[in-house]
Amino acid sequence: MSESSCPVNRVRFAVAALALLAACGQPSTPSAGPARTALTVFAAASLQPAFDKIGAKLLSTQNIATTFSYAGTQTLTTQLTQGAPADVFASADVAHMTTIQSAGLLHSQSVLFAHNRLEIAVAKGNPKGIHTLADLARSGLVVVLADPSVPAGKYAAQALAKAGVTVHPASLEQQVTGVLSKVTLGEADAGIVYVSDIVTSGQVDGVVIPDNQNVIADYPIAVLKSAQNQTGAVAFVDLVLSTEGQSILTAAGFQGV
Repeated sequence: MSESSCPVNRVRFAVAALALLAACGQPSTPSAGPARTALTVFAAASLQPAFDKIGAKLLSTQNIATTFSYAGTQTLTTQLTQGAPADVFASADVAHMTTIQSAGLLHSQSVLFAHNRLEIAVAKGNPKGIHTLADLARSGLVVVLADPSVPAGKYAAQALAKAGVTVHPASLEQQVTGVLSKVTLGEADAGIVYVSDIVTSGQVDGVVIPDNQNVIADYPIAVLKSAQNQTGAVAFVDLVLSTEGQSILTAAGFQGV
């Protein structure tokens, strides 16, 4: 091989090498989006269907992964006052949020984000012919209620008092979803739950309680002082209060603010 042909061969080799690199593709670059962060939300059990969707939206838009702890508001309040870690608290009544505020656990003032109403849950087709709160006092009817320490139980007691009805419940559940579950499973003929429970369940029918006997439930939300992810907590609250968040809540049977 002549010396004059070497430069040409070197050029051809370099071109071939570059072509090979191009065929193999370039190393992938990190996503330009925000790094995923974690968030813990304590929320009343009745909020689960709506909040699960809001959490999914927050993950897809801001890469914030939310872990929810759903339970009766009174249970969550006890856990928080005993030091349980969380970033956001959403209550089914103002009273328990006031307890958290009085304990000095709020980062900022709570804000109302939804309202709810009561409804009687009955089996599909309403086989027992339940049409009013007064019907719940009928002999032989198995009725379950939430415990009075639970917001839904407190509201149910108020509604029954307005209607002048005395009910002897077969059980008192520690969260409203327990009432719904027993009616769904046929373990109870009826129970007083939220309208949102009826809407999202799809497994029971609802009997409307008239306005003069009904109770409006106010739902406040707040960022907690102990929040490990205050930025994410604020983002969650903002989404709940946004037009999109309110639409999700409304579709789940809540009334917007």
